[in-house]
Amino acid sequence: MPELERAILSRHNINLLGLRSQAKTRLARLVVNLLDEYIPIVTGSEINDDPLSPISRFAIETIKEHGDLTPISWLHRSDRFYEKLATPDVTVADLIGDVDPIKAANLKLSYADDRVIHFGMIPRANRCIFVINELPDLQARIQVSLFNILQEGDIQIRGFKLRLPLDLQFVFTANPEDYTNRGSIVTPLKDRIGSQILTHYPEDIETARKITEQESKLDKRQTEAIYVPDLAKDLLEQISREARESEYVDAKSGISARMSITSFENLMSTAERRVLKNGQETTIIRLSDFMGVIPSIIGKIELVYEGEQEGSGSVAEILIEDAVKSLFLNYFPKIDKLERKDAQGQDRP
Repeated sequence: MPELERAILSRHNINLLGLRSQAKTRLARLVVNLLDEYIPIVTGSEINDDPLSPISRFAIETIKEHGDLTPISWLHRSDRFYEKLATPDVTVADLIGDVDPIKAANLKLSYADDRVIHFGMIPRANRCIFVINELPDLQARIQVSLFNILQEGDIQIRGFKLRLPLDLQFVFTANPEDYTNRGSIVTPLKDRIGSQILTHYPEDIETARKITEQESKLDKRQTEAIYVPDLAKDLLEQISREARESEYVDAKSGISARMSITSFENLMSTAERRVLKNGQETTIIRLSDFMGVIPSIIGKIELVYEGEQEGSGSVAEILIEDAVKSLFLNYFPKIDKLERKDAQGQDRP
């Protein structure tokens, strides 16, 4: 958080770099709450022109014609967020803009007139926050089109060189694994991004528990009928922590926080199924219920060679067993001391 605060105060474009499910996109979306609640724009402007500092031809001519009577609209901060996922079909026209032949025909203008330009997503996001998710997936030639916008503040569309000092906050997200799997961020673009912030998984079980409880989609009937002790919640989070340190799991690919979320949902469903089959009204989470979370685990972990040899189901069971052992020693630390004494050949007291 301090790094993000410093980047915002420095007015930097930001790259959030981290493994999957580290809330990069969620963090980027929350930045919009730091904006003013409403801002004035020239009514009808495609690029949210500031009435006191217009930059588009439309806004400049409108203000010149109407003066103080220029119609003004108010833009709420919830409408000042634009997001684009870097898919293979993204083009420069989508992001920057292109010449619109239909507009030229309707207005009876030649292609030499800049009024025939159809602005892309980035100019339309003027005075807003613009997020590009999975930046390495964006083709290198498309990344090149962002150079001038990030550094000089101008855009180039089909021979038109427009000096539009766009007021934009860029937030990019990227996964280090993508640098080798699907692409990379070209060096000149990386050089133009002011701050690169490394994200991380929750550092303690308490924070991880809050995230899991917040994001889990549970039915009200489940929460009323099933009591989940704190020990069960801690055990669920410990499974993820064990996976991040396991010799069978590829740590470079990351262990998604979604594993804990979907495991919690499966855990509740396992207990709910028992309630329905036995005609009970309430129940409590049991250790045996954790066998029901295995389907959530095996779909969220990438195995190394040794893990593939063991099999994903076996690795999931090993992770549950290791989590139980780790938490057991937290509750009964003297047991560990006794085992160490035995290993050294000393008599057990």
